[in-house]
Amino acid sequence: MKIRRIYAGELALGLALPWDVHGETGGLLARLGHVITSENQIALLLARGVIADTSEDVPRTAREAPSALRMLNQAATGLALVLPAIAARQVVAQEQLTPLAQLVEEAVALDADVALACILHKQGAGDFAVRHSIDTAVIVTLLARALKQDDAALRSMLLAALSMNVGMLERHAHFQQKAGPLDAAERAYIRAHPQVGVNLLRAAGVTDAVWLQAVLQHHENIDGSGYPLGIRGDEIGLAARLIMLADRYCARVSARSYRKSLLPNAALREMLSADKATLDAPLASLLVRELGIYPVGTFVKLLNGEIGVVTRKGLNATTPHVQSLVGPRGARLDVPLRRDTRVDLHAIREVLSAEQAALQFRPDQLWGCSARA
Repeated sequence: MKIRRIYAGELALGLALPWDVHGETGGLLARLGHVITSENQIALLLARGVIADTSEDVPRTAREAPSALRMLNQAATGLALVLPAIAARQVVAQEQLTPLAQLVEEAVALDADVALACILHKQGAGDFAVRHSIDTAVIVTLLARALKQDDAALRSMLLAALSMNVGMLERHAHFQQKAGPLDAAERAYIRAHPQVGVNLLRAAGVTDAVWLQAVLQHHENIDGSGYPLGIRGDEIGLAARLIMLADRYCARVSARSYRKSLLPNAALREMLSADKATLDAPLASLLVRELGIYPVGTFVKLLNGEIGVVTRKGLNATTPHVQSLVGPRGARLDVPLRRDTRVDLHAIREVLSAEQAALQFRPDQLWGCSARA
């Protein structure tokens, strides 16, 4: 008989357990048939529970090693169904969104580097509105953890990040594809979407004050130039300030019909210069510390001529770990070579776009099983 951990996708509120769950020392935590009634129960079972794996029919996701990439894909699949349902006033938002927020949280906990790499390497995957919300939630998770926010606050922030644009969902694709400037009606629509989103979430049963405030305020600016309220400084909640930072970074590194995506380091540099007056300066500095000057997933060329991908944060923001895929003479390497950019020969010479790098690879070749689809 094999013993294994429980995977997040196997648990949900209202679910009757299909097995006895034991602690690592053998004590019984929950009996077969027990109905899960709280998020705390789910957290406890995931953290401490093991089960007897006696079936050959265990779902694929349970047989395989946990994958941050797979968790984020599952969250995106669910969000693509839930957001339109909230906009159409068809679901109870918290019940539907909480498992998706949990998937994002667990993906970052499992492998933050893989979660960050997905922001840069899944640009063409699925609907932009959904992908952008997932990407924003990933960065919010990193920032909130760095600030040592408690579980309840983090969950509210994640739920807000996932639902921040539900108020403009109907026309999100239109704005993504629009080549010319917005007209007055379109600008008014955009400026109204935070309040519309709050109204939809309230109609869907949301009462969480942090969640609702963050959705309402996520386009407010520190200098008072934002919308819809024009508030400034500490009047803007922490959750909204974190989402605003993550939202802006993810938008800049995403390709649009009317412009190419910015290189990750250029996106950070532009935020700290062009947006300086509108940002919370300490939180902007935190964003740079958490992502590094060369965020995970960035294509780079090294001083020795090799081309590779930033795969892990380094000891400081300017010296990440890189895996080289192309040798100094332009030949594809049979096996990726790990490079520490603190070494002079392997220091980063320049950042490349995906088109310049022209590299095809499977994520699990660089990040292992936590990047398997």
